[in-house]
Amino acid sequence: MKAVLVKELLADRQEALHLEVLTGDSGLDRKIIIADTNRPGLAFTGYMGYFLWERVQIIGITETGYLETLPSDKRIEAIKRVTSFELPCIVVTKKLGVHPELLSEAKARNIPVLRTDIDTTEFIHRLSSYIDNMLAPTTTMHGTLVDVYGVGLLYTGDSGIGKSECALDLIERGHRLVADDVVTIKKRGERVLMGYGNQMLQHHMEIRGIGIVDLTTLFGIRSVRMRKRIEVEVRLKRWSDDEDYERLGLEEKPTTILGVEIPLITVPVVSGKNISVISEVLAMNHLLKLCGYSSAEEFNNRLLDSMQKKFESARFVEDDLE
Repeated sequence: MKAVLVKELLADRQEALHLEVLTGDSGLDRKIIIADTNRPGLAFTGYMGYFLWERVQIIGITETGYLETLPSDKRIEAIKRVTSFELPCIVVTKKLGVHPELLSEAKARNIPVLRTDIDTTEFIHRLSSYIDNMLAPTTTMHGTLVDVYGVGLLYTGDSGIGKSECALDLIERGHRLVADDVVTIKKRGERVLMGYGNQMLQHHMEIRGIGIVDLTTLFGIRSVRMRKRIEVEVRLKRWSDDEDYERLGLEEKPTTILGVEIPLITVPVVSGKNISVISEVLAMNHLLKLCGYSSAEEFNNRLLDSMQKKFESARFVEDDLE
């Protein structure tokens, strides 16, 4: 199971989230395994049903105010009730004062206590967004990802089929490269796949016969982008007479990546075929479908209407006995 260590959270986001460590330095290796957070107000009152101890515990003005109403012995009892679990960490928001009893119990159990000056709701949003991104299901694929007219096209196929060359031609035509050779894919939410480039490769590309080229230097910053949603997989395959290729486009064959279905377009590659122009048409056709217009269905409906009219005309002539 993927996890984010508390010390990794501090290394990545301490400045952005305005975090300071109050106690529990020895517990910074604790793991955060869920992006959602929990506010332990009910647990402080004594109700422990459905207490989500595995989440980051957020203490805001409500929880702090309640603890202040308790006498010292009851406050210690309430705090012990919560800190008896293996909590990832506790975060106090809005720069609120922290009760000494909380610091003492957390230190005894090696539970990190952090504090921020950010408002509770805003902090929860920022923290959850960061952890959700870090814990998102991730995979890598051999391919090339290009932004064509705002549509993320993921080119896949055998090595040497021409993925990089196709991307290079698209870049020269004004489109933008996201990743070449190795594409890192993250699932965000239920139906979104985000593609990223490799940190080491960045926006370098290997062109057979030339070698490694830096596209940012050659074409400028306009030719690249850091990430893009993957919307269509374009699979390049060498032409085969035995293969049944889609001719009308009425049936979409989806592919599944990390549990998310996206359209799969298989493009046969033969000598002289301009794959980059086909890619532009493919992207524009996808945008039309998103707007509710399908060229294939429109053509099919016109064809059916024409056949129906011819059938009715033929039957009229057949029934005319004059």
